[in-house]
Amino acid sequence: MALKITVIGTGYLGATHAAAMAELGFEVLGLDVVPEKIEMLQRGEVPMYEPGLEELLRRHVAGIEGSSGRLRFTTSYEEVGAFGDVHFVCVNTPQKHGEYACDMSYVESAFDALAPHLTRPTLVVGKSTVPVGSAARLAKRLAQAAPAGAAAELAWNPEFLREGFAVDDTLHPDRIVAGVAGERAEELLREVYATPIAEGSPFIVMDYPTAELVKTSANSFLATKISFINAMAEVCEAADGDVVKLAEAIGHDERIGNKFLRAGIGFGGGCLPKDLRAFMARAGELGADQALTFLREIDSINMRRRGHMVELTRDAVGGGFLGKRVAVLGATFKPDSDDVRDSPALNVAGQIHLQGGQVTVYDPKGMENARRVFPTLSYADTALDAVRGADVVLHLTEWREFRELDPAALAEVVAEPRILDGRNALDAQLWRKAGWTYRALGRPKA
Repeated sequence: MALKITVIGTGYLGATHAAAMAELGFEVLGLDVVPEKIEMLQRGEVPMYEPGLEELLRRHVAGIEGSSGRLRFTTSYEEVGAFGDVHFVCVNTPQKHGEYACDMSYVESAFDALAPHLTRPTLVVGKSTVPVGSAARLAKRLAQAAPAGAAAELAWNPEFLREGFAVDDTLHPDRIVAGVAGERAEELLREVYATPIAEGSPFIVMDYPTAELVKTSANSFLATKISFINAMAEVCEAADGDVVKLAEAIGHDERIGNKFLRAGIGFGGGCLPKDLRAFMARAGELGADQALTFLREIDSINMRRRGHMVELTRDAVGGGFLGKRVAVLGATFKPDSDDVRDSPALNVAGQIHLQGGQVTVYDPKGMENARRVFPTLSYADTALDAVRGADVVLHLTEWREFRELDPAALAEVVAEPRILDGRNALDAQLWRKAGWTYRALGRPKA
């Protein structure tokens, strides 16, 4: 008999996972405690921008004409408990307010609400990013609270989604990590992921703590690589070097590779910064804080990039922001997303605004979310409107739309044709040919 799957938490991770499980052929029931979110999903709409996700949802949400009907949504834990054989927990684990540590309250609430309804053998699968040691504790909590007792098993299956590529990453993962305590849990996960496994996705079985460490370790490594090249950009600024050429040269070393070596204003988003800090906090609790002290400098380098961008902008407009108009192209922390959480672009825009600059922002998808975070900034409907009358233009999110802008057309409407490329993603020669003064991070003379 085919497995029935539930997904608890229908945010970015949960909505994507639920739609992907339906695409793989399973009957799926998604749960959220926010009725408005459930109503939106039942209409085949998503509460965030993610390429391909809404189309995937509409192929499977029950009640939509032409859909498979394999995907439904509810607010009832009782219904979820009765329906599912495998329950994926995909709720948020934000950073605690005023601390580095991870806030586990949403995960614990989900487990506590689900457990009383687990009356038969079942598998609960954690996908949220949690501090190492959480799974073992939650497994005991689950077995004690569930009527099925020890037959309500736990597995930990961390997610590795990249915003902008989440659908493909779920349907065709580059690896599947299974943290399990027994053979049955492994067998069930192999059944859930049978299609991607058959396509060649590696299925890696391990214990709970190792599975929990995989996600935080991977994010820490990526953050280290990004901050390394940004540290080299600082040195290039001081030494009149060119960080782009430097990255190209070292990237040819196969031991290093060229991915994540584009210098800029640093990383942001809802995962990398908070996961780094939670990892440091947990290492401290375990008495292994010395092992991760380098991550403090990684975090520091990343935050310095934002301040450096503000300083370059101040220099570009003559030493002060009062009375100066600054256009900011980009609000999201990365392209192909509407996510502005801990966005370096918005942080830079906000700092300049607080120092007296007249800042106008344009982003292809992140405007609504940006307005909620920084309502005092000005916003434009197009890139052309954003740069109109600007004394300097900042390119801070590497959207394809910005790379394809016509520099000559923009030059006609700005007060001064000056652009600072905070992502090293624009064609410097093209912009200079159109009369612009072009400057990029880590390339003072390039």
